[in-house]
Amino acid sequence: VQLQACGGGLVQAGGSLRLSCAASGFTFDDYAIGWFRQAPGKEREGVSFINSSDGRTYYADSVKGRFTISGNNAKDTVYLQMNSLKPEDTAVYYCAATPWPRVGVPIESYVYGYWGQGTLVTVSS
Repeated sequence: VQLQACGGGLVQAGGSLRLSCAASGFTFDDYAIGWFRQAPGKEREGVSFINSSDGRTYYADSVKGRFTISGNNAKDTVYLQMNSLKPEDTAVYYCAATPWPRVGVPIESYVYGYWGQGTLVTVSS
């Protein structure tokens, strides 16, 4: 069971990036998938989450209106489209997954049992 996150890079403020999180060894049916990030010297924070079954999403206030999470269950891949990036978005971004055969999405990191390796996003001012 693995999660592969990719798509990070260096971008100027105001630019865009799309992160991908692909599953191998399991399918995203009845799973909640989340994106977390951790900036240097800061605690990990939840960014955005999606329920693969009912499509419900959640966004942290800091990214609401700028980031969009979406999923392609046929490809067992979840995307995080990040627009209007700011220097404060600079962090290592991790995707995580947990079985979730119910409504809504969990936003607490301790709920998530599967984690990807992280991808670095750097936004220059």
